[in-house]
Amino acid sequence: MVPVAGKSCGLGRVEVSDDVKIPFATITELCGTETHYQQVTIGTLPDEVLLEMFGFYMDQAQDVDEWHRLVHVCRQWRYIVLASPRRLKLRLLCTDRRPVREMLSIWPALPIVICGSYDPISLVHGAGNIIAALEHHDRVCHIDLQYLPSSLLERFAAAMQKPFPALEYLELRSRDEAAPDLPDSFLGEPASHLRSLVLKGIAFPALQSLLLSAHHLVWINLWNIPDYTHTSPEAIVTCLSVLTRLETLRLGFRSPRPRPDQTNRRQPPQTRTDLPSLTWLRFQGDSEYLEDLVAQINAPLLDIIEIMFFDQPIFDISYLPLFISGAEKLSVLNQADIILDSRSVVVKLSSQRGEVNRPRLTLGISSIESDWQLSSLVQVCGLSLPPLSTLEQLDILEGRYLRPRWQDDNTEITHWQALLHLFTAVKKLFLSEKLALHVAFALQELTEEGVTEVLPALQNVFLEGLQPSGALQEAIGQFVAARQFPDCPLTVNRWERGQ
Repeated sequence: MVPVAGKSCGLGRVEVSDDVKIPFATITELCGTETHYQQVTIGTLPDEVLLEMFGFYMDQAQDVDEWHRLVHVCRQWRYIVLASPRRLKLRLLCTDRRPVREMLSIWPALPIVICGSYDPISLVHGAGNIIAALEHHDRVCHIDLQYLPSSLLERFAAAMQKPFPALEYLELRSRDEAAPDLPDSFLGEPASHLRSLVLKGIAFPALQSLLLSAHHLVWINLWNIPDYTHTSPEAIVTCLSVLTRLETLRLGFRSPRPRPDQTNRRQPPQTRTDLPSLTWLRFQGDSEYLEDLVAQINAPLLDIIEIMFFDQPIFDISYLPLFISGAEKLSVLNQADIILDSRSVVVKLSSQRGEVNRPRLTLGISSIESDWQLSSLVQVCGLSLPPLSTLEQLDILEGRYLRPRWQDDNTEITHWQALLHLFTAVKKLFLSEKLALHVAFALQELTEEGVTEVLPALQNVFLEGLQPSGALQEAIGQFVAARQFPDCPLTVNRWERGQ
């Protein structure tokens, strides 16, 4: 028995079972029930009500196969579910561990989702099941194949040289540095319904042709790209010009490209391509490539930018700050986190709104030497971060990996001072336990003139694991004593991570 509550009871939902709920309005509209309270058996509910229940259930489902539970309850439920494949978004999940040919012969001709195992050994053993699913190319709507060895990538790519008109999601990943290129005939013809494209560690010479035909793309993730031959900034911008629905763009290269001849560099066009829907840009590569890219595009709705530059002696940055300043949501940032570890240095800028503190703008440099990390960060931040004057809080932290090789010499102290000199509006400075002493030494060594110019608005210093004595106390104490002005007192506070 299933209790059904009337509107006057004030109940918004009808409990059908532990995991199936439908809005009460549906029951009253379809059944004509206006009584205050009555008992209804599940078997007396009309097909329309059951379908509404199933639709709600499937909307909440986390598993592609969740509808199997419904069709095995009874003949009536099976009929209702299989009669409404579009409404219930029914899909057949094909994996390397399932007998695909047998499964496809049992069920109706539903759209196919192909997901490979994350275990390369299992994927190799079950490759025949993936091939069997790919043979139904007119029904495949989703492909997710990761950790592909070269031999399997070649086999699967050969099986995909046909049209896939229903394909909406495509993800191929390979960790093999010698992975073969996807053939020019990959996908046979334009994938007009494709919405998400993810290629990692895989080169695709005919990428531009595919992107120019996939007008419905909202997500592009091209990462660990082996070379720059088929993904020049000009080629990417040409593709972006037709992708008006694109919301997320990720471009990441495996290694730096040969440094271009500065005397023959192409001048940016007078007009830019507008990306009206782009909200998230992530990039990994050299600064010249990014400069050539952002000089040709506008993205006013950008909400998140993540950039990781390869280590290079000079960062060519002039268009990037103009590109960033064109995004309105990135103009109200007031906190910066500088994170250093053995692999990179990163600065993350965010806005403080209640308890939400999500980085909006991230800039990083791949480097292992501490003095080079700092000097590179000074160069990049000074050239490309227009919102620095609005930042009121600065956190300096160590990353998750081993710390960089610190020199603690005059050169490193000078780099710290130059970095801190950029943050003219910071009122709160948080220093992690492992980095506090390095920053304190830099502050201690400031000249009389530098004491007033570095962090001029600073009011509070927060030290993690503050000790009552020692080198840290001595160094920070001298800086505080030199900065004790009546109109701008400076205090030192103990800070525990997470508070």
